[in-house]
Amino acid sequence: MHYVFKSRAAADLLMMAGVGDRLLRIIGKEPARQGIIEMAAIPAAIRALEQALAAEDELTRQAKVSKASKDDDEDFGAGVRLGLRQRAWPMLEMMKRSIAARADIVWGV
Repeated sequence: MHYVFKSRAAADLLMMAGVGDRLLRIIGKEPARQGIIEMAAIPAAIRALEQALAAEDELTRQAKVSKASKDDDEDFGAGVRLGLRQRAWPMLEMMKRSIAARADIVWGV
C-alpha cells in the first residue's frame, strides 16, 4: 500500500505505507486508507514532526559519539540510510504551503 497526499497548495506527495504510517502516527493520526489533516491542525502537526526530528537527531549524535569512542571503522563505506528527516521533509514542505494557502491535506480521495 502507499499514500498519495494531496493539497491544493502543493503537488501530490506519494509515500510508501511504512513511512506514511510512521508520519501519520507522529502527528497523532491513525493510519487509514482515507483521511484529512485540516488546515487548523497543521501547525500542531508540524510541531510534532519537528519534535520527532529533534529526538532522532539527538539519537544520531549520541550514536556517532559512541561509535567514535570505540574507534571502530569496520563499516567504512557502508551504505547511507535515509533517516526520518529526509523522509519527512516533503510532508513538512506540503504542510507549510498548505498553511500559506489555507488548504487541508487529504489522502485516499
